[in-house]
Order: sequence, then structure tokens, then C-alpha cells
Amino acid sequence: MNRFICLLLLTCLSSSVFSQETSTKKENVTYYGKEHFLIEGTGVAETEKESPYDRLPASYKDKVRKPVWGLSKNSAGISLRFNSNSTSIKVKWSLLNDTKMNHMAETGIKGVDLYCKLNGVWTYVNTGRPTAKENEAALISSLSPVEREYKLYLPLYDGTTKVEIGIDNSSVITKPAADKQLPIVFYGTSILQGGCASRPGMVFTSIISRKLNVDCINFGFSGNGMMDPPIAELISGIKASFYVIDCLPNMTAKQVTDSVIPLATAIRKKNPNTPIVFVENVEYTRAIFQANLKKSMDEKNQALKTEFDKLVRGGMKDLIYISATGSIGTDNEGTVDGTHLTDLGFIRYADYLIEKFKENKLAIK
Repeated sequence: MNRFICLLLLTCLSSSVFSQETSTKKENVTYYGKEHFLIEGTGVAETEKESPYDRLPASYKDKVRKPVWGLSKNSAGISLRFNSNSTSIKVKWSLLNDTKMNHMAETGIKGVDLYCKLNGVWTYVNTGRPTAKENEAALISSLSPVEREYKLYLPLYDGTTKVEIGIDNSSVITKPAADKQLPIVFYGTSILQGGCASRPGMVFTSIISRKLNVDCINFGFSGNGMMDPPIAELISGIKASFYVIDCLPNMTAKQVTDSVIPLATAIRKKNPNTPIVFVENVEYTRAIFQANLKKSMDEKNQALKTEFDKLVRGGMKDLIYISATGSIGTDNEGTVDGTHLTDLGFIRYADYLIEKFKENKLAIK
């Protein structure tokens, strides 16, 4: 009996020691909030927003259409940049809606993506996989304790209400200096918002941002990128290297005809010399099978070109027109559903736009 009691005590003691060791390991991480990282991919001051990870100012709630306001709560294109010498990086993030879609990976909808700058190149590290509204992930460990620069991309199709970066207790986290270069401002549709990237870092604006080393601001609104006057007003107030308007997938030919000149005029009024880039409707892969879809695409592109030419004839300078022909390849393998892009499609589209930016001598200022 005494022997049994001793064994029981020894088992309990071992269990207690194990629990203490586990607790100590957990306590070796300290989490830091938004005061310790730089929020990028937004042209709106935090003080003007309901949440630091929103995309529109609170004052626009009653200015924009209801669907646009709802989509503006999605953190598409927003990233957090920080420096740390930690041997491990963890993250906690809270979601607004816990959104699900049947044609997009949950890692893209509501996960987070960590990149690290190695030899001047942003390099993928890992993805935090969502499991619920409240999430926690260990992104990397066993690093040497030297300072590195990191970028964490936030969810594309869900809102982010809180983010914390976890590092070793003995390590430090610092906020880098803000980029002095002017951003590229994009306005568009579900594809611009990131449909249907497998993870947040693969939306084409973020690929362009990494490749050109410039901040890109993403005003993609799924099903609702329609050259709306309030959004034209907002983006015209953001000083940019140039503006990219990629709205045709959500518009009819008549809407294009009615909207191009007012949008360009609104931007030009506040930015007399900043280039404005208009992009044709991305090629729907089903259009080779569906004549009506091809006809609709052609009509919208023709409407865009007609209004563009009117602006040029009217004397507006620094306007760029980009054809979408071949922009996601010619093998029909760049989409998930004939419209929304896969990672392959996003890489091709980003590379295509970068090539066109260079051809048109569009400079980062």
C-alpha cells in the first residue's frame, strides 16, 4: 500500500513539473499590439477609421453604397511591418465575420501571411491558418537571434479587429520608418480585393508591392468596383505615384460611358500631374466558349477606350490605357471559376502590369 502511495505521489509530482514546464514555455512569449508595428496598405489615417484595419474613413459610412461600406471592413491589401531579433514569431488575430466561401481557400479569406526581407527581397515564410473568430499561430521558430524585417499580410475577405505579434521575452520588436515613396493606389473589383488567392500575400497588388518595393493601396470591392463618385473623391485625396483604375468587370458598357470622365476629372482636379491608368476588363477564360460574354467584354472595353480618347482629345495629360489581352496567360489556367484568379493568375497579372508600367515609364515618386 505504501509503495502504491509513493508511486501515486511521484506520478502527480512528474505531472506537476511537466505542467510547470509547459506553462513556462508559453510564458516565454510576449505579444505586442499595433503600437509596435507599422500599418501599411492604407491611405487613411487611423484616427479617421472605426478600426485601424478598415479601408474607408468612418465619415464615408453614409457616403458610399451599403455593400461598399461592408466590404471596406475587409482588410484586403493591409499589412503590418516590423523589425525583431526574436528566434520565433507568433501571431494572434481576431476576425470580424469568420467568412466562408466555396471557391476560395480559408487561408486567403481570413488567414495571415508572414514575409521576411532577405538580401533586399521579400521572401515568404508561412501562413497563419484560421480556425475560428479568434486565432493563434506559430509562424516560425528556431531562428538565430538577429534583427530581421517582417511583413504580415491581413485577411482579404474578412475584417480584422485585432492583431498581436508574439516574440521571445528576451527579444525586441521595433516599428520601422514609414516609406517616403508615394504609393500606387488601385481601385477595382473582387479580383483586386483578392478573389481567389490561396493566401493574403498573393493578391496582385501585394505581389506588385513586393516586386517594386512600394506601398500599394487596395480599394477592391467585390462586385462593387463601379467608379463611384465617393471613392473617386477619396482616392483623389491620397497623394500617389499613380492611380490604377481596374473596375470594368463590375460595370456595364453604359456605366463605363457615364463614369470614366467624371472619375478622371475628380482625380485630376486635386492631382494635376499624377498619371491615371485605366485597365481593360480582365479576360474571362469562358469567353472563348460564350459569345455573349465575349460581346459584353468587348463592349465595355470599347466604351472605356472611347471615353479615354475623349479625355485625351480634351487635353488631359498623363493618361495611360492598358489592354488586358494576354494579361493572365493564354492557356486558360489562371482562374478558379473562369473569372477570379488563382495564385498562378495573380502572378501573371502582377508581372503583366509591372511590364506595362515600365513600358509607359510610370515612376515611383
